[in-house]
Amino acid sequence: MKLEAFAEPGSEEAVLLESIDAGKLPRHIAVIMDGNGRWAGLRKLPRVAGHRTGIDSVRNIVESCRKLGIESLTLYAFSTENWKRPRLEVRTLMRLLKEFIRKEMRSVNENNIRFLAIGRIHELDESVREELRRFSELTARNTGMTLSVARNYSGRAEITDAVNRILSECRAGGPVIVTEDIISGSLYTAGLPDPDLLIRTSGEMRISNFLLWQIAYSEIYVTPTLWPDFRRKHLLEAIAAYQLRDRRYGGI
Repeated sequence: MKLEAFAEPGSEEAVLLESIDAGKLPRHIAVIMDGNGRWAGLRKLPRVAGHRTGIDSVRNIVESCRKLGIESLTLYAFSTENWKRPRLEVRTLMRLLKEFIRKEMRSVNENNIRFLAIGRIHELDESVREELRRFSELTARNTGMTLSVARNYSGRAEITDAVNRILSECRAGGPVIVTEDIISGSLYTAGLPDPDLLIRTSGEMRISNFLLWQIAYSEIYVTPTLWPDFRRKHLLEAIAAYQLRDRRYGGI
């Protein structure tokens, strides 16, 4: 796809595209979607209004990454720590997830996107697990972009689960020497490239226990834009900034 066809001529997005090298796009983009509650608070709305508007951002960014030809997109949707939030907010977040799946399942499948749910999915309510299972199975054979949604996710929990998985295999006669490749292959994201670019919205300078193993060499881009306001223009700004970085991976 030619990037010129991605935006209206003369638009702000078109100007941004001029600074982007189509041959150096990140293979994998990960996003910490932060700021839904603050967005709602600034407008004197209930927090759930921010989460609902944030779904529009998800839709926009998924579509944009697909059109750009990004190989993988991973979204941090709900952490293991988020269970501490008010019960009504948690219930609403789970309901919004099911609504999103039902509304977007057909479009995601038709656009050849493969859907993955990562995290301790087995701890979620059965109705949520069923929706995630159906979505994953429907798109399992798609060969386009991989959309991973981290739900009930914790980077430390992921590494813990990976270690326990390796120990189980060792007890069953598997490898005794553990390598980086074995650990990577035991993570929720096994088979996916590590993120080249990690985007965090809302201006917070934290990684919040997200993809701790995988982002060892990711470029981190923080924007003050709150997630419900984050759209294609902001994604292009992040990619343009990423392409200005000198990725040495510890070299000179």
